[in-house]
Amino acid sequence: MRICLKCGFDFGGDSWRCPQCGHEPSHAGKYVSFAPELSKASDGFPSGAHEHLVRAEAGHFWFASRNELILWALHKYFPQAKRVFEIGCGTGFVLQGIRSEFPQMELHGSEIYEKGLLFAEERVPGAALYQMDARHIPFRDHFDVVGAFDVLEHIEDDQSVLREMAKAGRREGGGIIVTVPQHRFLWSVVDDFSCHVRRYTSSELRSKVELAGFRILKMTSFMSLTLPLLMAARLAKRNMEKSDFDPLSEFRLSPVANSFLKGVLKMERLTIEGGVRWPVGGSLLLVAASGHRGES
Repeated sequence: MRICLKCGFDFGGDSWRCPQCGHEPSHAGKYVSFAPELSKASDGFPSGAHEHLVRAEAGHFWFASRNELILWALHKYFPQAKRVFEIGCGTGFVLQGIRSEFPQMELHGSEIYEKGLLFAEERVPGAALYQMDARHIPFRDHFDVVGAFDVLEHIEDDQSVLREMAKAGRREGGGIIVTVPQHRFLWSVVDDFSCHVRRYTSSELRSKVELAGFRILKMTSFMSLTLPLLMAARLAKRNMEKSDFDPLSEFRLSPVANSFLKGVLKMERLTIEGGVRWPVGGSLLLVAASGHRGES
């Protein structure tokens, strides 16, 4: 079902024009725009970041390894999923990976910033894309899986986003996959520059997800074997001023080092697939559903 964000009326069909109040969201390019007043804001993402991401994502060990973990979670916990919605899809890198692995899946993505959607259109042709505020999702009981991959940490009211994700997902058999940065002691200028509001603890993420009505199926740290390197890098930047930080420094790795770290994180992923729950790591993965299965 679709929801009119002006009057709250639920309706079906292919048109976004509300049959009750007549409101219709605007269109920008190939996508529907639900929050155009926020599309050019920059309080949650630094200027130029999307261009940097497009150049860095495809080859960088961190993005590639996170994608592999997300795809594994989709296979294991939602093997029958036919319709997936990613909020905060950025440049479409994760959606592109899902399209490659699940070519028949119906893909939807939202992003608050227009620049990200322009890249996502190129990367994932045929996906339904929306310019949207994740705190106000115009769907109800519509998606098999709703994903938020390193998005919640940018939003002050993350609890409202999780409630909206619960509303948009299917009541029976629906679920979410979430990744967030972990450990407050890792906070540095990198988080400031990235416009993070928080780094999570596992108990904080668990309680917020359960409060939104989900039941946890899997939660584990990842980027765990690389944590010593991350700690050293973050400590070195702890006292650095935001104005002195070079964001591209995070992506400058030799091909040998990048390949080595990919291999290390592949071994880590295999342990997670085997049932290991890492207690510490640079990030958290959480999979949850509205059903009655317990954590496994």
